[in-house]
Amino acid sequence: MAAPQELILGEFPRTLDDRYRLSLPAELLDPLAADAGDCILAKERPGCLSLWNPAIWQNQLDQGVELVRSKMRAGRLEGKLEEVQLLGRLLSTRHKTVPLAGRGRLTIPEGFREFLGVEQGGDVTVVGAGVCVEIWSGPAWLAHLEAHMPEFRRLFDQLSG
Repeated sequence: MAAPQELILGEFPRTLDDRYRLSLPAELLDPLAADAGDCILAKERPGCLSLWNPAIWQNQLDQGVELVRSKMRAGRLEGKLEEVQLLGRLLSTRHKTVPLAGRGRLTIPEGFREFLGVEQGGDVTVVGAGVCVEIWSGPAWLAHLEAHMPEFRRLFDQLSG
């Protein structure tokens, strides 16, 4: 997968306005936006959406889909019809191209709002997740930190060593 040249890092509190919009931090915009100002919004896990640079997302998606197609052509997915259907359903609903308006303003579209689980006027946390930007509901972010912060040292040593 092609990746940004630098790690995308940072944690920023934000509030959704009455139209489900939020302003992304300026320091997170450059790695995200393509020339057209669009990015890819994806459903990651309940309470979390991710934003991707379109070229990086498309490269990752194309590689994965081509592997699945190759396996199908080679007959290596026979007996896995349900899994292929599930993958198709999830791919159909998982991501959407969204514009970034002036000053990095993002509108969370319908279908993604419910998955994020934050109402108008609700608070979110925008997080640099290394290769993408994530938008978390407050409770989901806290639960994620509680579950994974104890792994930090081991993970850091593993990836940097």
